[in-house]
Amino acid sequence: MRWILASACALVLAQSLATAQATGDVMGMHNLSPVSGASVYSQGSLGCTFCHAPHSGLGGISPLWNQTLSKATYTPYSSSTYVEQGKTQPTLGITSSLCLSCHDGTVAVGQSAAYGPLPMTGSMNSIDSFGTTLTGTHPFSLVVPMKDASNLVSTLVSQGKTADPTGAVKLIKGNIECTSCHDPHVQGTDRVAQDFLVRDSSSGQMCLACHDPNRVVQGQPNPLAGWTNSIHQTATNQPAANAHVGSYSTVALNACTSCHMEHDATAPARLLRPANPPAPGMDTATQDCVTCHNGGTLLSPAAPNVMAEIAKISHPLPAGNNFHDAAETAVLNNNRHTSCVDCHSAHGSNQALVFSAPPTIRPSQANVTGISASDGVTVLLPALNQYENCLRCHGTSVGKQRLLIYGYAPARLVSAPDPLNVIPEFAATATSSHPVTHDSLSPLPQPSLLTNMLNQNGTAGRLMGVRIFCSDCHNSDDNREFGGNGPNGPHGSVYSHILEHNYQFSQAATPGGPVTNTFPNPDLSLAGPYGMCAKCHNLSSVVSNTSFTHHGNHVSQDGFSCSTCHTAHGMGSIAPGVSGERLVNFDINVVGQNNGAPISYNRGSNTCTLTCHQTAHNADGSITNAMKPGHHTKTK
Repeated sequence: MRWILASACALVLAQSLATAQATGDVMGMHNLSPVSGASVYSQGSLGCTFCHAPHSGLGGISPLWNQTLSKATYTPYSSSTYVEQGKTQPTLGITSSLCLSCHDGTVAVGQSAAYGPLPMTGSMNSIDSFGTTLTGTHPFSLVVPMKDASNLVSTLVSQGKTADPTGAVKLIKGNIECTSCHDPHVQGTDRVAQDFLVRDSSSGQMCLACHDPNRVVQGQPNPLAGWTNSIHQTATNQPAANAHVGSYSTVALNACTSCHMEHDATAPARLLRPANPPAPGMDTATQDCVTCHNGGTLLSPAAPNVMAEIAKISHPLPAGNNFHDAAETAVLNNNRHTSCVDCHSAHGSNQALVFSAPPTIRPSQANVTGISASDGVTVLLPALNQYENCLRCHGTSVGKQRLLIYGYAPARLVSAPDPLNVIPEFAATATSSHPVTHDSLSPLPQPSLLTNMLNQNGTAGRLMGVRIFCSDCHNSDDNREFGGNGPNGPHGSVYSHILEHNYQFSQAATPGGPVTNTFPNPDLSLAGPYGMCAKCHNLSSVVSNTSFTHHGNHVSQDGFSCSTCHTAHGMGSIAPGVSGERLVNFDINVVGQNNGAPISYNRGSNTCTLTCHQTAHNADGSITNAMKPGHHTKTK
């Protein structure tokens, strides 16, 4: 008789709920019948009985609870950027505890308090059985009162109200519980996700009920800043179903769920999605980007294939012990790495449709962290100029290394104490430098300088101004800005030092000794050994001696690289005999002293005092000890 009464009650309740819902879809998989689609079910139509017993539920627990409660202890969500709400357990028999009686997997479905074990077929799907380790699940059952944060809507803590205009997303007794987001009686309110959501969650509406990307709290950066109208908020690219990046048809509609998982996130901190296909060994922040940015078939139209660039000579992805963490310091001391989010804000990034003039940061790096070039330590959030982001690693940070994967590195005659700190090299106080952190200041004529930078096919590109970007040199070799088909920026290149074009370096076994890597009569175009210089400089003008009388001899006849005599960034220091004008700073791996005399350069007389390629260059302009038959022995 009790079974008949329970079934009748369930039928009446189901019919009344169906009448209240215009969709007609009420219990869905929670009906646990063979036709419901649930992975675990019972024959017949027991309906509400799995959760409720009309007259014999667990004593004192509303609403007439029938499923045996789990008494498990849970490990809640935590991360370095989480505003700690305390570590507590769901109150047994209240709100979230009721859901976990089935969904933590410790109590079998159908273990009723009133009727004993109900006959069940199948088992819970792993995606619906969260276990007791809830570090990959959005926090709930917090210690109240909740703590405020810059990325929460202003009313959440102050008034206990969400920003959901429908009122469906709400706090439960002042707390976040499972039923803040899920209605266990109605599966299809969101007709696409079908996840028992309390409202349509397309375009991130569920998340934005509690999280505010536009809130400004003094002294607190908002990690969601820039989300409104960002590329991930507006992109119409369509993910494939097997991409597993959300239930909706476009990146914009998936919004937050393109990158974050509400439950079962394998990268617990910040609930990031794993790479698909898997990318073992890759840090979690990068994995979150790989699924869509690997040029595969999971996104249509495909996004630029960044991972193809990473496979070249590239910035090092985090590995081993140098993983990225969102709470790490802006200056990356002893921990240089380049996760995608070190240079891009996933919330604020935009597609670069128009390439602005330097030094302003590009839309793809909007809202990213930077470091001031004035002192190398002041944090700028957001960075306003591209070079400021680069200075997180290439400025005052300690523990920098020269890695062999980037190719030969010249050893400069004049160098600052930290030769890998580019701040003094680019500073306005430098005798000469490429104009990255300041406008071009050189009073000397530059006859070889082109009017426009060259595109990859040799046509005129961007107008040469008073500034250049770091990425004008350090760039993907097939970047889109200068006519290629690949992504922009220093993701990776086939050329050493992540350069856009080839730049060969002369080397010597001993200073002043025989020189290798020589290119007599070199190709002076972008395709040649000094193509990086040819992007901005007319090398034919250079070897015609328009600025130095021996360029032709050194480059065309003897095949020496520009790097033998010139530094690329700027003069980080000065020394007697080498003023640093025109970026002259000898590579002492190649040149040596001339009979013990200090290495020097006199621009006024266009003479050097040094030994190179076993040839002595003298202060009076003469050249002795020529090693080649017929080589000139004295030149004025």
